[in-house]
Amino acid sequence: MQPTSRAQSLILIGIVCGLLLVSALFAGCTSSTTTTPAAATSVAATPEPVTTAAMLVAEATSSASVSPAAPATTATPAPVYTYSEGNVVAFTAASLSGVSPALAEGFEKMYPGHKVVFNLAGTQAIKTQVQNGAYADVFISASNKYTTELTTGGYFVTGTVKPLTSNYVIVILPADNPANIKSLADLAKPGVKIAMADKSVPVGAATAGVMANMAKSSEYGIPWNSSVYSNVVTYETSEPAVAAKVQLGEVDAGFVYESTYTAGGDKYQSLSIVKSLNYLQTYTIGLLKESTSKGAAADFETFMLSSSGQQILKDYGFRPL
Repeated sequence: MQPTSRAQSLILIGIVCGLLLVSALFAGCTSSTTTTPAAATSVAATPEPVTTAAMLVAEATSSASVSPAAPATTATPAPVYTYSEGNVVAFTAASLSGVSPALAEGFEKMYPGHKVVFNLAGTQAIKTQVQNGAYADVFISASNKYTTELTTGGYFVTGTVKPLTSNYVIVILPADNPANIKSLADLAKPGVKIAMADKSVPVGAATAGVMANMAKSSEYGIPWNSSVYSNVVTYETSEPAVAAKVQLGEVDAGFVYESTYTAGGDKYQSLSIVKSLNYLQTYTIGLLKESTSKGAAADFETFMLSSSGQQILKDYGFRPL
C-alpha cells in the first residue's frame, strides 16, 4: 500500500472510532434518564367527579334542609291580652322603699288587673340604668337634677313629667340611742358616729344643703358644722343604706328623709330640723318613651297624683306639694 493510501485509511479508522465513542456516550446518558408517566407530570389535570349513591343522598338531605317543602299548618291565633299587659315597671327613688307596698296595693285597688313592679335604687343609679337601655314604663325621681337630665335627653313622653310629692330631711337614731343623743347639738360631740349619703344621691345633696344652712345660723355655726362632718364615718349610695346603718347600730345617727322615719315605726328615734334650716326635696314622675305599656303607665301616674295616692304618700311621711 502506498503511503498516501495508508494515511487515508488511518484517518478513516479514526473518524469511525470517534463516531462510535460519541454514540456510546450518548446512549449511556439517555439510558440513565427516568421516564415519568404523562399522568404523573400533568399536575394541573382535574379528575372527573365521581357520583355515588351516598353523595346523592347527602345532596338531597342538604337541599331539603335549605328549602323544605312547606307543610300545611294551622295559622297561629293572635295573642290574647291578659291582665299581665297591665303590669307597670316603675324605676323609683330608693326613699320610696317603705311606702312602695302600700302604693302597689292602692294602685291595684283603683285599677283591678293592673300591677306595678318597683325597681328601687338611688335616683342617680336608676337614671343611669335608663340611659343604658334598661326597660321601664315610669320614672320617679327624688331629684330635679336627674329628671332634667333625662328630659333633655328625650327619654320622657312629652308633657308627662309632673311634680309628685316632697320630703324634708331628718336625723334618725337607733331605737335604744346608745350614744344618748338628745339634740342636734350633740351630733358634734367627739366620738359620735354619723352616716350620711353621698352628694351624688338626692338625700346626700339635701343633707349638704341642710348642713350649709345650719353652718350659717347663729344657733349652730361653722364650728358645729366642722365637728359634725368630722364625725361622719360613712357616706352611702342610697337613703335606705343610711337608715340600715342606724338600725343595725353601726352608727349613732344618720341623715335621711322624714318618710323613712315614719315608715320605720319603732325602729328609730328622731331629731327634727326646723323648716327654716331644712331642705325640701321635690319628687317628680314621668312616663318613658320606650314603654310598651303606656296605657297602664298613664293609669299609674294618674293614681300617684290622685287623692288616694297622695294620701298614701302623706301617711308615710311625704309632704304634699
